[in-house]
Amino acid sequence: MEWIRIRGARTHNLKNINLDIPRNCLTVITGLSGSGKSSLAFDTLYAEGQRRYVESLSAYARQFLQLMEKPDVDLIEGLSPAISIEQKATSHNPRSTVGTITEIHDYLRLLYARAGTPHCPEHKMPLEAQTVSQMVDHVLALPEGTPLMILAPIINERKGGHEELIVELRAQGFVRMRVNGTICEIDNPPVLAKTSKHSIDLVVDRIKIRPDSRQRLAESFETALSHADGRAIAFEMESGKEHPFSARYACPICGFAVQELEPRLFSFNNPVGACPSCDGLGTHEFFDPVRVVAHPELSLASGAIRGWDRRNQFYFQMLQSLAAFYEFDIDTAFSELPPDICEVVLHGSGTRKIPFKYMSESGRMVNKEHPFEGIIPNLERRYRETDSMAVREELSKYRSERPCPDCGGSRLRREARHVLIGTKSLPEIGALPIGECQSFFSTTRLTGNKAQVAEKVMKEIATRLQFLIDVGLDYLSLNRSADTLSGGEAQRIRLASQIGSGLTGVMYVLDEPSIGLHQRDNERLLGTLRRLRDLGNTVIVVEHDEDAVRMADFVVDMGLGAGEHGGEVIAYGTPAEICANTASITGAFLDGRRSISVPPVRIPPDPSRMLLLTGASGNNLKHVTLELPVGLMTCITGVSGSGKSTLINDTLYAIVARDMHGSSLEPAAYEKVEGLEHFDKVISVDQAPIGRTPRSNPATYTGLLTPIRELFSGVPESRARGYGPGRFSFNVKGGRCEACQGDGMLRVEMHFLPDVFVPCDVC
Repeated sequence: MEWIRIRGARTHNLKNINLDIPRNCLTVITGLSGSGKSSLAFDTLYAEGQRRYVESLSAYARQFLQLMEKPDVDLIEGLSPAISIEQKATSHNPRSTVGTITEIHDYLRLLYARAGTPHCPEHKMPLEAQTVSQMVDHVLALPEGTPLMILAPIINERKGGHEELIVELRAQGFVRMRVNGTICEIDNPPVLAKTSKHSIDLVVDRIKIRPDSRQRLAESFETALSHADGRAIAFEMESGKEHPFSARYACPICGFAVQELEPRLFSFNNPVGACPSCDGLGTHEFFDPVRVVAHPELSLASGAIRGWDRRNQFYFQMLQSLAAFYEFDIDTAFSELPPDICEVVLHGSGTRKIPFKYMSESGRMVNKEHPFEGIIPNLERRYRETDSMAVREELSKYRSERPCPDCGGSRLRREARHVLIGTKSLPEIGALPIGECQSFFSTTRLTGNKAQVAEKVMKEIATRLQFLIDVGLDYLSLNRSADTLSGGEAQRIRLASQIGSGLTGVMYVLDEPSIGLHQRDNERLLGTLRRLRDLGNTVIVVEHDEDAVRMADFVVDMGLGAGEHGGEVIAYGTPAEICANTASITGAFLDGRRSISVPPVRIPPDPSRMLLLTGASGNNLKHVTLELPVGLMTCITGVSGSGKSTLINDTLYAIVARDMHGSSLEPAAYEKVEGLEHFDKVISVDQAPIGRTPRSNPATYTGLLTPIRELFSGVPESRARGYGPGRFSFNVKGGRCEACQGDGMLRVEMHFLPDVFVPCDVC
């Protein structure tokens, strides 16, 4: 069948439309906002395509899938399985990155585990396999008399009860083992939960170090290596320090050893590979002195630090005693105090005891001598010890994020950060722009058996990186957090992943993929859509972009107006046929019969009213100075990744929001800003969805419903009955319909069929 036939489509505002769309072609659905484009593309074609595919699955599988509502349509023929790629942020999970959502990170983990060369963090030398005699020499270098256990790490963070293994070890004559860090006897093992991960180390020998114990140590190490696949641990029983050994990899100078390389060592979502300090998040929250000292221009007594001024008697008495001891004036502006005094106030006096005077509840003066805790340690302790969410929320205002000091923001543990492919480690690859990353994998050549192992994986990585470059995302890096991506970037990443999957015979439905794209990047995107079509797929795009409409094989123009005035097909056919159609508004603009008028006169900027931002250097900005005229409309443009969002959203908006509204946003690096006195408020209108609850509607969001409710509660009949504004709210008891709890719809659970929503028959 060469056509998708739609008959009698009435979804939302569609007016019983009939339409034929060619298969295996690129079709653009255009028209003004609210004319029914999405209703046709997503709520009719995609919903029916998805429903038919899902209904071919078993009833058991269906209950795990979120199904869309069945569209109101008489007939659709010629549909393929449907995939929709919408304009929405991919994930708000802090663990998701560009690398993980494109699955490139999975290939990188495999590559580094199979073909990477581990290096010593201290001496930067490739690690070599250790012999048993080297292990013995290392242990004999410890102080004489040190009690040791020689352990064989058999199970490392693996799920299961491991009963058979324990029985087998007992049969071999072993007496003790260490389970999850606790020593126990093999005859009396703990019960292990099968759903949890466990580590089991076999106790091969217990020994005190003496010069004549070389032979015994050698035999113990050989036993441990044979049981633990070439690995052994010397455990100091008194200090708890562990010395890992490997018959495979170790530093010849300091003996630094790593276990056998495996893919999970390079995953920051797995405890084996994640940095132990930040648990693989790459950031560390801390109480920021800049936020704690909210008003450095004020004195401590006047409220430089909120909660420690004259109004809080207990803490203020503390500061008075501190000022008397260190001889500084509590009425001096905080910014003018000596740095060493600021350090004591914020971080404490260490072990130095200070005489404090407190006023007791009975009004007596009490003298106590103890070290001063410091304001920041005090906040940390209160944050750590409190069970109250309100207190935590309040204290969170003084916290900032910074890269984890241990892993430097790379999220991985030390061993994983020092495995190299060519000259680069995995965190270094993740930090490169995708364009540079692709050229690295295209030019790097490995030797020996590693070349054979890595060939297919490197080819797969380079191909997937090329797809991201083709959709105009060469400026992103693989370690970029997914929650910082715009809706358009997220959509193009999903588009690149689909091309990478190489599916054919599928119907793709896309929602305005060109939004926010520069003309240069738009050409790349359209080339990607053509490639998706050439693989043998039907591509349907909701789009307004002129280039996309002109390039399409088939165009559907919806109209005439929006809402109830729309929902009709005004014109359809090739772009040339649309241009020739006099009824089509899109055709009139394509043909030049109509155009957007350019204002003949523009308002000149006033040089005395300027907003000046100097030295912006966040992300890829190179010390930019920005001068914006006050009271005029300014447009910031440039190719994808040129720094527009960093300059305006991450720097300028964050500065103004922090200075005017006390926002907790941390601006990107800059030197200074001038001209804020011209403004009294800042509002950011971004692409984030406004209502996350089904109870939210345009009237509640804009605040229109409040005066309407007040109007209804003020009429004589309402006043006679004692009705307040709450009586006219569908969100509170007394106003809402109790049958549907104010939803207006009742949900009927259908189990493996999609839930059915019926209008509430009571209200």
